[in-house]
Amino acid sequence: MWVQPKSRWLLGIPLGGFVMLIFGLVAWFSFEFTLAATNTTEFCTSCHSMGDYIKPEWAKSVHFKNRTGVRAGCSDCHVPKEFVPKMIAKVLAVKDIYHEIAGTINTREKFKDHRRLMAERVWDTMRATNSRECRNCHTIKHMAFDKQLTFQHNPVEEMGLTCIDCHKGIAHTIPKEKVYYDF
Repeated sequence: MWVQPKSRWLLGIPLGGFVMLIFGLVAWFSFEFTLAATNTTEFCTSCHSMGDYIKPEWAKSVHFKNRTGVRAGCSDCHVPKEFVPKMIAKVLAVKDIYHEIAGTINTREKFKDHRRLMAERVWDTMRATNSRECRNCHTIKHMAFDKQLTFQHNPVEEMGLTCIDCHKGIAHTIPKEKVYYDF
């Protein structure tokens, strides 16, 4: 026999390491699969309020259909690409799921009552991150200012503006109601 009887326990070290490696890989790929699945527009719009109230607005926007054929889905605008900000966004999104299940926004009237507050929270986040998610697709240095008819984007940074300051209604209707029920 090539292994001494007293040292057989040493075989457990590489075997245990292999089992831990397999367990770690399965856990990581399960985590990545879940992250990817919850970043789809289909997942986001699967709940009642998003599917019935938000999705139709988005479907009429330039982020859904445009001359270039590039489509921005929910996660493109609402979920950061970087790992730590993404995890923070995912944890904070649990409140949206809670309020959907709890019935806080389960009717059109309730949704409208909370819409302005929800929108302002998103706008505040976008301002705080200098519209980071917008800038994943749109960069000022790649803009053709000579083709911009109504507004030149080159002075916006000097003015202290970020994308959301001017483009609030680009993918969703700007809520007019200012009814606040903090939740």
